[in-house]
Amino acid sequence: MKISLGTPAVETLAIADTGSDLTWIQCKPCISCFKQNSPIFEPKGSSTYKQVSCTSATCTALQRSSCNSTTGTCSYTMMYGDRSYSKGDLATEKITLKGVSIPNVIIGCGHVDQGTFGAGAAGIVGLGGGRESLITQMGSSIEGKFSYCLVPFLSGNAKSSKMNFGENAVVSGAGVVSTPIVEKTPKTFYYLTLEGLTVGKQRLDVSSLYGSNASEEGNMIIDSGTTLTFLPSDLYYQVVTAVKSQVKLKQISDPQGVLNLCYLSTGEVPQVPAITAHFKGADVKLKTVNTFIRTGDNSLCFAFAPATSFGIYGNVAQMNFLVGYDLKKKTVSFKPTDCSKA
Repeated sequence: MKISLGTPAVETLAIADTGSDLTWIQCKPCISCFKQNSPIFEPKGSSTYKQVSCTSATCTALQRSSCNSTTGTCSYTMMYGDRSYSKGDLATEKITLKGVSIPNVIIGCGHVDQGTFGAGAAGIVGLGGGRESLITQMGSSIEGKFSYCLVPFLSGNAKSSKMNFGENAVVSGAGVVSTPIVEKTPKTFYYLTLEGLTVGKQRLDVSSLYGSNASEEGNMIIDSGTTLTFLPSDLYYQVVTAVKSQVKLKQISDPQGVLNLCYLSTGEVPQVPAITAHFKGADVKLKTVNTFIRTGDNSLCFAFAPATSFGIYGNVAQMNFLVGYDLKKKTVSFKPTDCSKA
């Protein structure tokens, strides 16, 4: 998503992440940074950039914060599930989104950043539910509403994904389904209840595998910053068995060595079974772009994996859906949409 930082405003692209809170971008001086296409942000060039002191409540409230004893300013460390990380200075800065400026937003200015962020991004926009999240900091101005529409990243489409806030983020019209957000801790995450999946015509329910308590409220988090969808392991293996029985292609190993179920496939995407995710009160009908990804010229792989802890509904499953969050009504809504035209 596009954001602008500082005064004068500098536009850059960052990854919208509903699974984390702190917004950070790479900053000069870069001690160890990943490659990015846009110029690296120079905090000295902004009149509104201000480092946070060690003694401030902002510093002490942040997990994994530390004190630079030389300058008396606050440092942060962000670690992600795929072992990506960012380390740098905690600061406040003006952020501008769609022409609206928000002063004194808590951000990270990263000087040591490594991981799977990609050259198109300069950092992360934290859209979680915690204190440091951009959503929380925007407060009543957006009335608890935001939405995004993720463009498939392998479509060859250079368009960036769209983000909306406030009244512009209301998801309505034909085809919209909504499911409740369940309040749990940590508050960073948005928890949904997955009741089961249908593969072709075969429905697989969470409760039938684990007993009536298993489709417990809030058994999945929805995370725009995670690529794959991670299912409870027993459900995952049942889904894989169902997919295997319905796909008539030759199985191969993933050339990337990451995904478990891959097929030999060249050219056009073959016929694969339709998959529906059954959230509480919302049946989300997935297309092939949501369930299979190319990992090589001849390999098509199932974009789901077994969860090691909790379930995660990742960004591949969300592509070409307008996904709207209403934190007052405590709902997430899905509407099938061509995000390249949204």
